[in-house]
Amino acid sequence: MAETGATRRLDLEPGAAENTEGAGVNVGEWRRVAPRYVVVEVVSTVIFGLIGCAIAAFLWWMNDQEWALYGGIIVAVVTLITLIVLPRRVRSIGYQLRQDDLLFRRGIMFQRFVAVPYGRMQLVDITRGPVARWLGLADLKFVTAAATSGVSIPGLNEKDAEALRDRLVELAESRRSGL
Repeated sequence: MAETGATRRLDLEPGAAENTEGAGVNVGEWRRVAPRYVVVEVVSTVIFGLIGCAIAAFLWWMNDQEWALYGGIIVAVVTLITLIVLPRRVRSIGYQLRQDDLLFRRGIMFQRFVAVPYGRMQLVDITRGPVARWLGLADLKFVTAAATSGVSIPGLNEKDAEALRDRLVELAESRRSGL
């Protein structure tokens, strides 16, 4: 892996630094999600933690079940730990357009790398939740013939997601015609 300034490049193929037409993304250049995506993750984590603690407090208060109090404490601690790790986890999400496929990565301790060949993409979908829409972000989802290969790139700027979707559809159609 070679470091180049603020971006990291993975030279897996000859010509990996060539420009692709369309989305303005270099082949072989790792792209990260928008830093604002941390806010989306923080909001969902806090909501989950509050709901979990509220249910535990309700069970403890109404039914006098002591185990619910300990469950609420565990939910609160896990929520706080998640909030601490969250910014680093979001920075670990990225994608790379390569010559024949899109490479997606995520994870800190348990890293996941998924390569989605352009010719196997059947559907490229953009979704926006309420908080993401408020921040101008979108998720790009790919569906292939394999049931387990659904990949989602969260936290892209809306314009970048639309440009990437159009470019990936174009690449998928050109690669599929060669099958």
